[in-house]
Amino acid sequence: MEVMTAQSTAVRKIIPGKREMAEDRIYVGLDIGTTKIAVVIAREDQYNQLSIVGVGTHPSTGLRRGVVINIEKTVDAIRKAIEQAELMSGHKIHSVYAGIAGDHIRSINSKGVITVSGKDRVINESDLFRVVDVASAIGLPMDRIKIHVLPQEYIVDDRDGIKKPIGMSGTRLESEVHIVTASASAIQDITNCVHQAGYEVDQIVLEPYASSLAVLDSDELDLGVAILDIGGGTTDVAVFFDGSIRFTSIIGLGGQSVTNDISHGLRTPMEQAEDIKKNFGCALQSMIEQDELIRVPGIHGRAPREISRNVLCAIIQPRMEEIFNLALRELEKSDVFDSIGAGIVLTGGASLMPGTVELAESVLGLPVKLGSPVVEGGLAETVRSPMYATAVGLVEFSRKSADGSPERKEDSFTNRIVDKVRRYFEDLF
Repeated sequence: MEVMTAQSTAVRKIIPGKREMAEDRIYVGLDIGTTKIAVVIAREDQYNQLSIVGVGTHPSTGLRRGVVINIEKTVDAIRKAIEQAELMSGHKIHSVYAGIAGDHIRSINSKGVITVSGKDRVINESDLFRVVDVASAIGLPMDRIKIHVLPQEYIVDDRDGIKKPIGMSGTRLESEVHIVTASASAIQDITNCVHQAGYEVDQIVLEPYASSLAVLDSDELDLGVAILDIGGGTTDVAVFFDGSIRFTSIIGLGGQSVTNDISHGLRTPMEQAEDIKKNFGCALQSMIEQDELIRVPGIHGRAPREISRNVLCAIIQPRMEEIFNLALRELEKSDVFDSIGAGIVLTGGASLMPGTVELAESVLGLPVKLGSPVVEGGLAETVRSPMYATAVGLVEFSRKSADGSPERKEDSFTNRIVDKVRRYFEDLF
């Protein structure tokens, strides 16, 4: 069983002249994306106030669809992004909470049941360990690792919908959990890149789950909400209902697919296609004035060309429609799709393109909004953008993991994940 203890190993820096009991805690989120590496450093003071104190970004060219394909380039990008955040914050970082995505991610809901063994049949923390252990005991191929076992609800005898059963009386305890698994080699590659950059990995965290911690509130979680995190290489899907995660999925298309289409359609290099997308792109062709012109730079001394912005959007819209149609197909697989009362929240850098919200509403048939991290203090304004949702969410996950309360312990089953992956490969070879 993966250990339930969630005591954070995030970096802690003792402020000179202060007692240990008054030390500040430092939390670090590392978003290893297909097109960019983003790092957020936050400090929590003795009054539990959280401030963003460091932000670092660097272009990423060593990944494809969330999976490392070039170790050297990924290591260099991680190192430079973290060093930038360190310089800004004034803190030397030793370890990080790292996000993971990619179409190798799989998830499943599972159930477990035990007989309550405590005195007078009162449920205690040991019972929670046992029932979640039973629910998470599923067979996996040798090349897959569980990265999360997230309790959804408990059932005590015939009473369901229980979130915190400790202290309740009963003879039969059931648990429903959401299990997320990933490719062991993908986890190992990410871990190796962080290590080679000179840092330790405290924990591997599913990116859409991390993003949800930054952009969703309790009302949305209870009413039912889906988050679509449109990154560079993948679009990450997560569905929540009744306060718990119910479904996760990864789509192997993202903003880079749009850039690639522009590059081919306008016969321009990827770098220039990315700039054109950011400066003039629109996901909904009907929002564009018919006579609006944009300039496409020439290649290798060729003269620049002028084209209608309408032509650019005619390239972009079909790919964005495809992404949302694939997302709709995934959402319909969830058991709670009809219960998404709060609608859809879009995050990720690609969601910033004008017309994206309007197109998403048209395809998905649900209310859609942009989701930005809800943070205060320090450099909060810098990260209050959908493109930082995952990195800020990783900070929030780290902070929750540092809380030793039983309800927070249930959030994390991956404190030993790096050691598990290392042992897996040692046994394999």
